[in-house]
Amino acid sequence: MTADPLNDAVSTRICQHMNDDHAEAVLAYAQHYGGVSDPSSARMLAVKPDAMEIEVDGSNLSIAFDHTLTDSEDAHRTLVAMLRAMPKKEG
Repeated sequence: MTADPLNDAVSTRICQHMNDDHAEAVLAYAQHYGGVSDPSSARMLAVKPDAMEIEVDGSNLSIAFDHTLTDSEDAHRTLVAMLRAMPKKEG
């Protein structure tokens, strides 16, 4: 089985999944990679080959990836790796 190319439909699917099932991860991306000190809300808007677009507290933020994404599998692996690379929260 081959992965889907990273097009608008795949981006929409990834964003919907992240916003519905992993909202805390989207907040964590904004805080850790986006430098937002205390975000109260964050929504993933798009996943592009070079960056993810997130709306944080009403402002748009672009977070670059460390490489150009090739397809949906690469996007999944990269988003998971970025989450795992963050320091664990105490408590």
